[in-house]
Amino acid sequence: MIQRKNVSVSFMIMGILLTTCLIASNLLETKILQFGRFTMTAGVLCFPISYILNDCICEVWGYRKTRLIIWTAFLMNFIVVTLGQLAVMLPAADYWKESEPHFNFVFGLAPRIAVASFLAFLTGSFVNAYVMSRMKVRQQGRNFSLRAIASTLWGEGADSLIFFPIAFYGLIPIPDLLKLMALQVCTKTAYEVVMLPVTIRVVRFVKKIEGTDVYDTDLSYNPLKIQEL
Repeated sequence: MIQRKNVSVSFMIMGILLTTCLIASNLLETKILQFGRFTMTAGVLCFPISYILNDCICEVWGYRKTRLIIWTAFLMNFIVVTLGQLAVMLPAADYWKESEPHFNFVFGLAPRIAVASFLAFLTGSFVNAYVMSRMKVRQQGRNFSLRAIASTLWGEGADSLIFFPIAFYGLIPIPDLLKLMALQVCTKTAYEVVMLPVTIRVVRFVKKIEGTDVYDTDLSYNPLKIQEL
């Protein structure tokens, strides 16, 4: 099927949602949640949604446009983090001194955490899109549920393998770090499984109104070829 070079309202909305989830997850990472014996960052509330949206975009519009959205989300997140760092560096008003530590805690993302987050997002998102795209062609569009779960496992696995060692190596004991990585991957994948009925309906609806169902053939999976739409 020929892929359109223009963008639609549905594509734009999903791209905005993915970007919003990415930025929100970075801000929510500053809170640690406790569930019985298990702990995880509050970013788990929305970050998995970005992978679900990644699956939807790749399934409907293909890898090329998914690549565009990934880089757009990355750029917007970079801008927010940069502005947050700038705001932290600027002097606060005298009457704001008591609130400044709280603001800095949320927006003063440590460079180590920022680098880990940026690299993990790019790697995990592109791995997720690549697996989704390749499996769709090989399975001739069948087994969407299997493809969504498999791509999330690969994507979240790559994300965790990059983020946690860079962000927390030397700060958290290695056995605990490995447990945290495994828990994050399992939790986010379980999120995908629970949301599958909704994801399937959204994909079917968007395919119907868009009149498109792209199969990625004869294209480069090079993440840097953003100009290829």
